[in-house]
Amino acid sequence: MSKPIRVLQIIGLACGGGVEAVIMNYYRHIDKNKIQFDFVVHKGAVKSFVDEAKSMGAKVYEVTPYTENIFKFTCEIYRIIKKERYQIVHSNMNSLSAFPLFAAYIAGVEVRILHNHTTDNKAEGLRTWVKRLLRPFAKIFANQYWACSNLAAEWMYGKKAIANNKVTIINNAIDLEQFKFNEQVRIRLRKELGLENCFVVGHVGRFMQQKNHCFLIDVFNKLVQQKQDARLLLIGDGPLKNEIEERVKKLELTEKVVFLGVRTDVASLYNVMDVFVLPSLYEGLGMVVVEAQVNGLPVLVSEAVPNEAKVNCNINFCNLNKPPAYWRNSIIQISKKERFKSSMIVDNNNFDIRYESKNIEKIYLKLNYFIAEE
Repeated sequence: MSKPIRVLQIIGLACGGGVEAVIMNYYRHIDKNKIQFDFVVHKGAVKSFVDEAKSMGAKVYEVTPYTENIFKFTCEIYRIIKKERYQIVHSNMNSLSAFPLFAAYIAGVEVRILHNHTTDNKAEGLRTWVKRLLRPFAKIFANQYWACSNLAAEWMYGKKAIANNKVTIINNAIDLEQFKFNEQVRIRLRKELGLENCFVVGHVGRFMQQKNHCFLIDVFNKLVQQKQDARLLLIGDGPLKNEIEERVKKLELTEKVVFLGVRTDVASLYNVMDVFVLPSLYEGLGMVVVEAQVNGLPVLVSEAVPNEAKVNCNINFCNLNKPPAYWRNSIIQISKKERFKSSMIVDNNNFDIRYESKNIEKIYLKLNYFIAEE
């Protein structure tokens, strides 16, 4: 039997976020006799991520974080590529992919995939301008253009590239069975978390400006004025966590907001919630929105979330210009909807990892065939 094709996945910061979750979902389900992933991550990556990747046969290279030294970060990736002779490099760092793809370019890598998972918002200031500055360089050093949605594709590559079929959409697929509602798990976890008789609003996201936690806290503050049994469940970690904790303390909501940090049982925790809310400033897709819908939850998201994230009729879009009280009223209104518990939760197979993993296998195999032909 021939050896599997080894694809070097550039992740960068691996902290339990959405991008690495997407790639790991695919890695768990691809045929590893055909395709094998290896990973480049920052030093200090989440141990559970590193351990699981290695358990499935991956090599995991921990490099200097680009935030510490972007030149060292790039050089270390170049050395890895040259030493291991990778011919497919798949970068998932959006605009920052300019650096690892430059390393791949000068190392002579045949297939250089730029996979965009995001868009932007001017509210992020300098971060947004850096992303826009690096965007054309990321495209220059890539020769395969991928994105998680049409919105993410348009932001990175432009409408013309999409019209000319130069962009491949890779859906953020999940294991649908894993995320379906489970009454027994709901009862057990609500008891463990002390939320048995509470109205639970849930959110999953890294504590960064994009996820708009400050606004979410203001919305929840309005909600508890009408529903004293309301609780807010926050799953994730990130640089703004301390700031959000201080805001919660200032508003005297400490007893009503539960910070759970990074969890490996997010699929189970959706069962605890009564409503899921994501008021993001921007999203490439919003994988957690898909997960929450598959669980059957009523979902309220900002209009910055692409319409492609809608997989059933239990999702509601709301304008961020509306005040917190308006969002509060929307939460109360959608909470009256019956939770989906049937097997017909998702309208199509685009987010089913069983189907999508086969599609990505075919793409990698086709790319490798062209390398072999040269």
